[in-house]
Amino acid sequence: MYLVDLQQSRLVALLTGDAPLDIDGSLAGLAYRTQETQRSRDGATAWLPLIDGLERLGVLKATAPSLTPELLKACQTLAEVVALLVVSKSTYSEELIRQERSRAMTIQAELLWAFMPPRTIGTRQVTSSALLEPAYDAGGDAFDHSLTDNVLHLSLLDAMGHDLAAGSASAAALAASRATRRDGGTLTDIATTIDHTLNQWFPDRMMTAVIARLDLTDGSLTWINSGHPTPLLIRDGHVLPHALERTPLPPLGLGLDSGNPPTEHHTRLQPGDRILLYSDGVIEARTTEGTLFGEQRLGDTVIRSMTSGDNAPETLRRLLQNIHQDHQLRDDATLLLAHWHPTPSDQLRPRRRARK
Repeated sequence: MYLVDLQQSRLVALLTGDAPLDIDGSLAGLAYRTQETQRSRDGATAWLPLIDGLERLGVLKATAPSLTPELLKACQTLAEVVALLVVSKSTYSEELIRQERSRAMTIQAELLWAFMPPRTIGTRQVTSSALLEPAYDAGGDAFDHSLTDNVLHLSLLDAMGHDLAAGSASAAALAASRATRRDGGTLTDIATTIDHTLNQWFPDRMMTAVIARLDLTDGSLTWINSGHPTPLLIRDGHVLPHALERTPLPPLGLGLDSGNPPTEHHTRLQPGDRILLYSDGVIEARTTEGTLFGEQRLGDTVIRSMTSGDNAPETLRRLLQNIHQDHQLRDDATLLLAHWHPTPSDQLRPRRRARK
């Protein structure tokens, strides 16, 4: 069994002590990237992806004198069981946690990762995937995504600073967001609660944020932007210029005007649309010559990956690999890509009435 490391660059053997395998240069890595079983040329070895729902965990290596179709099917079933076991133990097994790390983690990064959801979630209607770098030294960035009924909830936060206080502010903001959302609060309520939380407990910190909800029945997207980079709307292989650009609110933590609640923006997505949220650390990554990665290159890189057939988690993994090749991150870099892909039958279903 090989589990993916935190930065999704290597597959690390869990029990055998074998050398790690490069995700971008091995047959095992191909199984991980494509989420499809791969077989060696002699047919005696198979690499099977370990997947929990949509979250990629690693791969399972199976060898036999002859991998017959029946035996291969049994191996695939075994891989499904192993994935469930890994997830069930990952919350308390120090061995599994150490396995995914290649070096020590800072205290603020440890705090943030304890609050992070799985990197990829989804249903047959939607896929949402996120990444955060530098994984071992994250400071103020955080992401969140969750599903309730027919709604996808999205958040991307960027607290000022890169220290323990910044990580604590982001963790508190995630908690405030979840508590408000689970109590039936609106996006306006969530933004207001985060703002009040920062004012009360972190009075010297401010935070940019995008908080959004996507109705999976009709593609209605609602969002609030508090001083954050404008999300990108990608449709039919193109970034729609300024599609989600609105006048942003000031960053949270500065004190919202109680008489003028945060503005919620609305638009309607088309089936197949993708929404890309990102922190400024992504577009501000620089080469040694000072060249910025930039929003244009960000959109182009995502579109090229999508055109090659990559799904949302692999698109983001390739994007960060692309940044690391020629650029250096000077700040946290967080990406969240949501892909709405309803089937025709989903769109024909009557909308469920909201519960009081």
